[in-house]
Amino acid sequence: MKVTNIIELAKNAISVEISELVSLKERIDERFENVVNEIYKATGKLIVVGIGKSAHVGNKIVATLNSTGTPSQFLHAAEAIHGDLGVIQKNDVVLCISNSGNSPEITYLLPFLKDYSNALIGMTGNLKSKLAEASDIILDSSVRVEACPNKLAPTSSTTVQMAIGDALAVCLMELRNFKDQDFAKFHPGGNLGKNLTAKVEQFVSEQRPVVDINSSIKDVIVSISGSKHGITVVTENDKIVGVITDGDLRRMLLKTDNIGGIIANDIMSKNPKTIEKDTLAKAAMTILKQNNIGQLIVTEGGNYFGIIDLHKLLDEGIN
Repeated sequence: MKVTNIIELAKNAISVEISELVSLKERIDERFENVVNEIYKATGKLIVVGIGKSAHVGNKIVATLNSTGTPSQFLHAAEAIHGDLGVIQKNDVVLCISNSGNSPEITYLLPFLKDYSNALIGMTGNLKSKLAEASDIILDSSVRVEACPNKLAPTSSTTVQMAIGDALAVCLMELRNFKDQDFAKFHPGGNLGKNLTAKVEQFVSEQRPVVDINSSIKDVIVSISGSKHGITVVTENDKIVGVITDGDLRRMLLKTDNIGGIIANDIMSKNPKTIEKDTLAKAAMTILKQNNIGQLIVTEGGNYFGIIDLHKLLDEGIN
């Protein structure tokens, strides 16, 4: 197969799915709003039921809802038949996903799903199916055509199901006034969690280079050379008054042949950028990027606490 044909096929598949999503958008109506309100007002959790490809979609929807403030649990239709129905409580809402709406396991479960829960929501591509008939509210996930060449493999249909799940999550987030601080509570690990929760003090270097404002050039060189950051902080009576970088040293050496009488005050850069240690590390990264600098002075109550380095933040996934 020629590469051009592969590219054509890929673009066509995506075009088909885009078309189905546009069609879905036009079908969003009061029924969708009713579903959102039903889930929102429920005193229990949302139980998402599915089998086959719909089960994979259901698991993703549950993961998204759990991470955005709507307690949810996935129930595999085949496992439900063999004992797992006990997970459903009377104050729960059930969302049952089935493209055909007539899968044997689903149809067998319908009376129990309806009886055990507070409400049964059906997400189906067949509005005349047994699932549609049994549901209190229907989410229409129908598609005109699957994107696969044989028009058989679940492609467009699973994309539409996934989009409906995302739309539910977004609407419920808004109703719950779910903010990034709330999001952080459910994502403490990984780069996402770090960007939402990690504080500056977690990444402060163990090295704390510092010289007095009247320190000699030799002391300045020793301080900078003893640190991996290429910078030292200048203080006066324990207050930060400036910084000196290895770049400042090079520029000074290019300008003068006699460095004997030079002190820190002569070559320091005044009013350096600082950040309090209990600030989010993401804010530190923003300052570093905006000012095109590699290090930031960390303070505690305005006093010198340490150094935070751009590369350290990058290595830790802060962006």
